[in-house]
Amino acid sequence: MSLPAQRLIPPFHELYERICQLPEGVTGEILEPGVLRTMSRPNRRHARVGKFATWSLRDVDADLTGYGWWILVEHEIKLPDERLIVPDIAGWRVERIPVLPEENPLTVVPDWCCEILSPSTARDDRTLKLPLYAAHRIGWTWLVNPDLRTVEVFETSSGRPILVDTAKDDDAKILAPFASPIALADWWTPDNAL
Repeated sequence: MSLPAQRLIPPFHELYERICQLPEGVTGEILEPGVLRTMSRPNRRHARVGKFATWSLRDVDADLTGYGWWILVEHEIKLPDERLIVPDIAGWRVERIPVLPEENPLTVVPDWCCEILSPSTARDDRTLKLPLYAAHRIGWTWLVNPDLRTVEVFETSSGRPILVDTAKDDDAKILAPFASPIALADWWTPDNAL
């Protein structure tokens, strides 16, 4: 009696080696065991939101202020179960991680992640990354939609993402986990620039 053929799942180091060989402008992630996902660099609308979201956090960015949060843009993070994520923006509380290691990929799970949705990544960001972040106890995740001009704030509870707040258009409000109001008006591409 013969056994059914087993599908071999490539190990993390093999997939990561493929990621390192991707052409410039292409990012790779491992969101599921043995599956390499690639994406190209974001469009202007996406990049603008990333720039202004990061700028909105300048008062808590430890690289600028010496306290608050370590804020990194598109940094590779290896999760304990051999997954590799590249959040658009991620943050680590300085009180938890006084010195952020000089390693790539980082092996310290962030406290907060922000994903900027685009037509090519929105489905994976919502159905793969959001639950993956919650399963790894990343406390907070923002899903930012430049087309709808919205920010959805999710808090992890019992390993699940729970929508706890939303902001839209030109709102200026406190968005967890940060303690100061964040003004959204500048994040969005003006209608006449579309």
